[in-house]
Amino acid sequence: MQQMSNKHLGHTARKRFGQNFLHDEYIIDKIVSAIGPKHDDNIVEIGPGLGALTEPVAELVDFFTVIELDRDLAARLRSHPFIRDKLTVVEQDALKFDFSQLRQSQKKIRVFGNLPYNISTPLMFHLFKYCEHIQDMHFMLQHEVVQRLCAKSGSKLYGRLSVMAQYYCSAVPVVMVPPSAFKPAPKVDSAVVRLSPRSLPQYAVSSVASLQAIVTAAFNQRRKTIRNSLKNLLSEAQIVALDIDPESRAEQITIAQFAKLANAFHNASQAPSHEPSHKVAQEISSHDPRHSD
Repeated sequence: MQQMSNKHLGHTARKRFGQNFLHDEYIIDKIVSAIGPKHDDNIVEIGPGLGALTEPVAELVDFFTVIELDRDLAARLRSHPFIRDKLTVVEQDALKFDFSQLRQSQKKIRVFGNLPYNISTPLMFHLFKYCEHIQDMHFMLQHEVVQRLCAKSGSKLYGRLSVMAQYYCSAVPVVMVPPSAFKPAPKVDSAVVRLSPRSLPQYAVSSVASLQAIVTAAFNQRRKTIRNSLKNLLSEAQIVALDIDPESRAEQITIAQFAKLANAFHNASQAPSHEPSHKVAQEISSHDPRHSD
């Protein structure tokens, strides 16, 4: 019975790839309208699956690239009776793909996809590294992940993902998607988010690695005050010197304040007399976008 419920258009969803296939025509139309593809756009789809979004987008563009890890699905797309001539099918793991190679001169890439929930956060962090080559991104994600992407300081959903995503991009939810829109139906609501990379960062940060280290340390111990969670990176005096209350918790710190903390940490680590402790080095090297929020 479970096997039958996981089958759609002759393909059985593979759990290891986190596959859920979109089939609701109304929702599909809303998503394509939100993306707004133009005929000459440099479009890239991640995880096209059975082509629920690929086919309607193909009707609106001259050609585009799809990145698909599942070799059976990649083969289906290469032999698609209507759209194969418009597609460049890249059979590769998007987490390891160099997206900069898809930029066409002055034409940045527009990325979209129904992302497998099990890789959505690390994949977004991977894409953030290519923001200078990206015009915008539209992703179907678990609704809670979209809420976290868009959350502001003071919210319980505000976390590491919120800070880092909003450092690179503006984030706006554009379409809500119920479980019934998929086969097999997931156990959670979904939503489409629009991420638009900033041409210039809102806040000047000397080192993104330092920002990641500060944000990760703060949210790994989000119930503690930053005096305690950041004690291996910055002293209380250094925090106070930035006009930031050391009694604040991570969720109360704005992105602008995180940028200040990151710059102070970076500057201290560059000072000739400063020898980073083993623990500080560990904070940076252990940064993993799959863990903590």
